Amino acid sequence: MFKTLLIANRGEIAVRIIRTARRMGLKTIAIYSDADANAYHVAEADEAYRIGPAPAAESYLRIDAILDACARAGADAVHPGYGFLSENAGFAEACEKAGLIFVGPPASAIRAMGLKDAAKALMEKASVPVVPGYHGDNQDADFLGEQAGKIGYPVLIKAVAGGGGKGMRRVDDPADFAKELKSAQREAGSAFGDERVLVEKYVARPRHIEIQVFADGHGQAVSLYERDCSLQRRHQKVIEEAPAPGMPPEMRKAMGEAAVAAAKAIGYRGAGTVEFIADASDGLKPDGFWFMEMNTRLQVEHPVTEAITGLDLVEWQLRVAAGEHLPLMQDKVPLKGHAVEVRLYAEDPAKKFFPSTGKLLRLRLPSNMSHVRTDMGVREGDEVSMFYDPMIGKIIAHGETRLIALRTLRGFLSGMEVAGPKTNLAFLAAAMGHEAFMAGDIDTGFIDRHLDQLVPKGGAELRVLALGVAAHLLRRNAQLEASQRQGDEPFSPWSASDSWVPGGHRSERLKFLVAGEEVMLTVMPDGEGWRIAGAREEGDDMLASAAMSGDGALTATIDGVRLSAACVSKGAGFILIHEGTATEFEIADPMDVDVASDADTGALKAPMPGKIIQVLAEPGAEVKKGMAVVVMEAMKMEQTLAAGADSVVAEIHVGVGDQVEAGAVLVTFEENKV
Repeated sequence: MFKTLLIANRGEIAVRIIRTARRMGLKTIAIYSDADANAYHVAEADEAYRIGPAPAAESYLRIDAILDACARAGADAVHPGYGFLSENAGFAEACEKAGLIFVGPPASAIRAMGLKDAAKALMEKASVPVVPGYHGDNQDADFLGEQAGKIGYPVLIKAVAGGGGKGMRRVDDPADFAKELKSAQREAGSAFGDERVLVEKYVARPRHIEIQVFADGHGQAVSLYERDCSLQRRHQKVIEEAPAPGMPPEMRKAMGEAAVAAAKAIGYRGAGTVEFIADASDGLKPDGFWFMEMNTRLQVEHPVTEAITGLDLVEWQLRVAAGEHLPLMQDKVPLKGHAVEVRLYAEDPAKKFFPSTGKLLRLRLPSNMSHVRTDMGVREGDEVSMFYDPMIGKIIAHGETRLIALRTLRGFLSGMEVAGPKTNLAFLAAAMGHEAFMAGDIDTGFIDRHLDQLVPKGGAELRVLALGVAAHLLRRNAQLEASQRQGDEPFSPWSASDSWVPGGHRSERLKFLVAGEEVMLTVMPDGEGWRIAGAREEGDDMLASAAMSGDGALTATIDGVRLSAACVSKGAGFILIHEGTATEFEIADPMDVDVASDADTGALKAPMPGKIIQVLAEPGAEVKKGMAVVVMEAMKMEQTLAAGADSVVAEIHVGVGDQVEAGAVLVTFEENKV
C-alpha cells in the first residue's frame, strides 16, 4: 500500500476520501484554489497546497499545477474524486507518467466510455442493450433533426462528452429542435470543450437505475447492486436510493450481469457505475432496461451502496489501486435494508432551482438520530462560492425497510437548521413525505409532475408569521436593553412610532417582507405575551408568548401550541428556521408604501455572478413577458433570463463573454411602450 495520497478535488468528496485514507494510515494531501484557502477539506487534510486562482479552469482543472503539488508533497498516489479531472484520460496518463498511482480506471477505459456515442457502439458489441437513437459522427443540424424525426418525438439531445445533465435537452415538438440543439451544443462546449451531441428516444416513464460495479487488476469484477436515481431536476440527480423500489430479483440479476459485462469489455479497474434507463410504464421487467452511459469514477450517491452492503468503497478503491484483489466475490456481497440519500444544494426551488451563493450563517445538524450519515463539504460560516457546484452536502439514512429509511431521513431534515443562501432543504423534506414517493411511484418526471406540492406557492404559514413577530420583538427588546446598559437614552413611549396613549394599551403596526411578500400586522401586549391581529380574517387574533436564547434558539407558544425555531440575523432583518424551512423576514418601515417589492420592472438584472453567453434582443426590440432576453452561465449551469413584462428594449448593457456581478443591470426597458 502507498503511504501518501493527494486528493485532486474539493468539497465533500475530498473530506470523505480524507477520512477513509486517514483510517487506513495514509498521509492526506489537499489542494485548493484562492476561493478555497479556508475550506473544510483544506482543514481536514494533513497538508494542503495552493494550485491557482478561483476559476476551476485556472486551478482544479490544471493538470500541471496538480502534478506540481504532488511533487512538492511527495505524493505516491492521486485520488481524483468525481467531477473536475476524474474522467479525464489525459490526467490519468499524466499521473502514471509522473510515477504516481491513479486511483481510478486505466486511461483506455476512461476513453472507451468517455464519449457516449462510441460507448454505446461498444456496448452493442458486448450484447448490452442500448437506447434507440443516433450515435454517429454527423453533427449537421438538419441531419440531426431528420434523425430525431425518424426516432420519434419526444427525443433527448445529450452531450457526447461529460455528464451531470449538462448539454441535455428534452424536445417534444419538432419546431423546437433547432433551438434546443444549439443550446445543448453551447452548454456542452462550455462544460466539456466538446459540442458534439447524440439524439435518443425519450422513454415515456423512465426510471434511472444504475449498477455499482467494481473490478480489480486481476480480471475479477462484481456488481454491488443497483441504485435508483430517478428523482432529478434539470436532468441532475437530487435524491437517490438503494435498492431500487419494486426491483424484481431476476431484473437485478440481469442488470448486474450486463453491468459486469460492460466493465469487462473495456478492461475496467476500480469503482464504476453503469447507468441504465428502465421503462416503468408497466412495472420493472428484465427485458425493459437499456444502457445509457458508464461513469468511470466514484459516484456522488455511492453512500447508499455503502449503507446496504456495509462496505467502504473508497477503501476498495485504494486497495485495488495498490494492486490487491477484490475483497469479496459476487456471492459474498451482502445486501441489507434500504438507504436513501438527498443532496442539499444552495439553490432556490421556487425559482426553477436557480443556484444561490453566500455565507452559511447557520448549519446545524440533529445530534440525537442514529442510522443517519452526513457527508458535508462546508461548515457554518463558510462561503458557498459562485465558482463551483452549489452542493452543501449529502444526508443518508439507512433502515430495515424503505419506509423506515424515508421517515428517518425526513425527521432528520426537519431538525436541520440551514440559513444564508437559499437551499432545497424544505423541498427535500416534502419529497420524503410525499404520498407517491413513499409508495414507490417514481420516474424521472416525478419532480416536475408534483412540483406544486413539493414547492408550495404563497406566503408563510400563520404560525411562522407569529413566530417571526415574536422573534422580532424579542430581538428588539434585547437591543434596547443592551443600549440602556451602555448608558444610552432609555426607550421613551413619547418617541414610539406605535399607537400607545397615556392610560391606554399600546398597539403597534409591524410591516415585514416575508419571503418577498408584504405582511402588515398589529401587535398588542397581552399578559406575558402578545395578541397578533391581521394574519387572519374577521379579527381572529393569535396569542403568542416566547423566549429566545443568545444563540437564537426560539421557544414559543402560539395559540396554545408549543413550537421551537431558530432565529439568525441577516442584515437589518433575520431568517427564521422552523421544521427545516428557512423563512426570511425583512423589517420594513410601516410608513413606506413602496416596500412591497424591490424589483425594478424597468431593468433585467443578474440574479447572481456569472458569464454572459448569449444576448437574444437588441435596442428597440419589442419583448413579451417571459420572452428570453439574455443567457448567462452561473455555477456550471446555463440560465435563461426573461423579460418580466411586455415592453421595448431601451439599452443592452452587456456583451457575450462579459463577467457580471449579482445585481448588475443587463438590459433596460422603456416602460409603458407595449
